[in-house]
Amino acid sequence: MNPRHIHLSSLIGRLALFIVYFWFGALKLFDLSPANPMVADLLQATMPFWPFSNFIIWFALFEMLIGLLFLIPRCEKAAFWLFVSHMVTTVMPLFFIPAMTWQGFLTPTLEGQYIIKNIVLVALALFVYSSNEYAPTHKLKGLRD
Repeated sequence: MNPRHIHLSSLIGRLALFIVYFWFGALKLFDLSPANPMVADLLQATMPFWPFSNFIIWFALFEMLIGLLFLIPRCEKAAFWLFVSHMVTTVMPLFFIPAMTWQGFLTPTLEGQYIIKNIVLVALALFVYSSNEYAPTHKLKGLRD
């Protein structure tokens, strides 16, 4: 693949990850996210000692930070590893609150589908992380092709 295309694709990927993470984090922060009840149920199942009203603020800011870091060149590594930790927590409802995420064998609920589709975000984040070798220093080389 042409380095220019990789660079452009990486920029679009960064923007997409920023939009999803910053926007969804902001929705959680202002208690407007339809995912908040699932987050509350998971928190109750895994860390009942932590008040949801405090946790959701930190969790929302964490998501927004991930989004911001994906926008900043040379922060791919930090963004990616924070993203991975977030993805671990994201799949937990499939195991800890199955009544909310499964309606039958291999048949997810809408919430379950919402979680499972995150595999697309994993692929995109992995691409952005691995494509940083084509960032600014290789940019000019690809423009002349």
